[in-house]
Amino acid sequence: MSRMQIVLLLLVMGCALGVVNAQHHARQLFVALQQAQAQQRQLDVEWGQLQLEQSTWAMHGRIEKLAVERLHMQVPAADRVQVVNAGGSQ
Repeated sequence: MSRMQIVLLLLVMGCALGVVNAQHHARQLFVALQQAQAQQRQLDVEWGQLQLEQSTWAMHGRIEKLAVERLHMQVPAADRVQVVNAGGSQ
């Protein structure tokens, strides 16, 4: 083999190793992307569940029930209710 053929062979082998390395790195990045997307889907599900839970905890009926049961609060009689205008006019 001539010197030129050896140099070309080394260049071809170097390029082939570079291609293999680049493909391996691309596969690793693709696996990481898939894992991140799966985690995103799981977090989206959890977020939806938390929003549903928050809306359940804030329901008017539940708050009223807790006020009556735990705090022993009562709705005042109609003759004891006074309406106040925010603008100050009567």
